[in-house]
Amino acid sequence: MINVSFFDAKEYDKASFEKYQDQHGFQFRFFETRLSEDTVSLAKGSDVVCVFVNDSVNANVINALYEYGVKMVALRSAGYNNVDIRAAFGKVHVVHVPAYSPYAVAEHAIALLLTSVRRIHKAYNRTREFNFSLSGLTGFDIHGKTVGVIGTGKIGKIFINICRGFGMNVIAYDAFPAQNSEIEYVSLDELFKRSDIISLHCPLTDETRHMIDENAIRQMKKGVVIINTSRGALIDSEALLNGIKERKIGAACLDVYEEEADIFFEDRSGHIMNDDLLSRLISMPNVIVTSHQAFLTKEALDNIAETTVNNILSYFSGSGICDNELCYRCGNIEKCKKERKEKCF
Repeated sequence: MINVSFFDAKEYDKASFEKYQDQHGFQFRFFETRLSEDTVSLAKGSDVVCVFVNDSVNANVINALYEYGVKMVALRSAGYNNVDIRAAFGKVHVVHVPAYSPYAVAEHAIALLLTSVRRIHKAYNRTREFNFSLSGLTGFDIHGKTVGVIGTGKIGKIFINICRGFGMNVIAYDAFPAQNSEIEYVSLDELFKRSDIISLHCPLTDETRHMIDENAIRQMKKGVVIINTSRGALIDSEALLNGIKERKIGAACLDVYEEEADIFFEDRSGHIMNDDLLSRLISMPNVIVTSHQAFLTKEALDNIAETTVNNILSYFSGSGICDNELCYRCGNIEKCKKERKEKCF
């Protein structure tokens, strides 16, 4: 029997995973608390810990898991910036879900864009109070506008296809451009200067942290719309707020936030918000914030559960392969195993 402890587990996680418990001989334990140095002791007796985006899997947590005999950290996400992959090498195997439903995230990004530019959220609130005035609800056509897409992986490409369906002009930046594609790649500086709308679809790394900062915003068109459904720290939140206050940024559509770890995924409606920066952003009439829900579709949850279970089974099958492993061994974290056709260590 494989013992798996889930951290930061919600009801929708339980519903997605529980059907696999008897089917594959798992013993699941679900903890609402996040994994951290303070809670890692809950993992004692586990073969696997299953974590989400706001769990902290730093070097100290890795060392504790190793001492407890935990063999694997299974991420229920594509991103892994919250895991110290280097510290895990040689101690604990790390796997992720590289593609659960890229349509879910891309479609949410478009939903945020349309809601913002057509003032749908404002109209919804008005009509609930029987206010049918159109004053202040003027939007703009996205047809013919130039959208700059940063990151052209699976989600980015689907977002591009949707934008083309709306008749938008697409330019893109990626450190590793897709080969033999019809995508027009430009430099990051050119993308900032030409785009009416900018959408982020790249991972958070040391190189991409705060890629949207004061200098980047200074290069952008007046009235630019910024969409972020990737990771909050891709944007310098203070610079974003200043850009909004200076009327340089026309709108911001955020499904993620730089300091979301202690805020998102919980009901805080009865509490004082201590994060002044987030409070100020939400108070702006041209800012829409959703609580990291872009992934949250039935299809995505089913795919996350299925892939995570298969990742775990691949390790314990004795095949010598660990599906979707993240490895620090050769420095090419995601592609290393694909070349060697074996476990990281």
